[in-house]
Amino acid sequence: MIQILLGNLDWETRKLKRNEFLKTSGTIDTNVYFVEEGSIRIFIEDENEERIIRFGYQGNIIVSLDSFLSGKPSEFYIQAIKASTVKIASKKDFYELINSSNENLKLWNSILEDLVLQQIEREKDLLYSSPKIRYERVLKRSPKLFQKIPNKYIANYLRMSPETLSRLKKS
Repeated sequence: MIQILLGNLDWETRKLKRNEFLKTSGTIDTNVYFVEEGSIRIFIEDENEERIIRFGYQGNIIVSLDSFLSGKPSEFYIQAIKASTVKIASKKDFYELINSSNENLKLWNSILEDLVLQQIEREKDLLYSSPKIRYERVLKRSPKLFQKIPNKYIANYLRMSPETLSRLKKS
């Protein structure tokens, strides 16, 4: 369903090299990105340490949501984990498409609702002190993540060392 909606947009295609940035901290970014292939991470820097908050891989839409909604600079970085191809649409074009029909508007509302629910689950994940519980919750919710994203990034996302993640995966 989302593919049909997005097929009606005039996308710009961009190929990213491994570690190339789509967005850096302190910049405004109101674009919508659709990950055609590869994998992307969204993170912030906290006292010179990266804190990954979200991933995108084939078939995902990603945005710097705070900047997208407010039009203000964001602290987020968006970076390719591996060589990736993304399609890019402006907020203006995206909203014109969303507002062009009730069906498109309903789909967008559904996407936003799903994003809010994902964020709530993410916040709950971070409240658990047990690495095992965090791992099991994310594995249950997003098994594809473990196929698409290297372990060192997943460990960062789960707030644990790569060694702890490795042990949990083996058990």
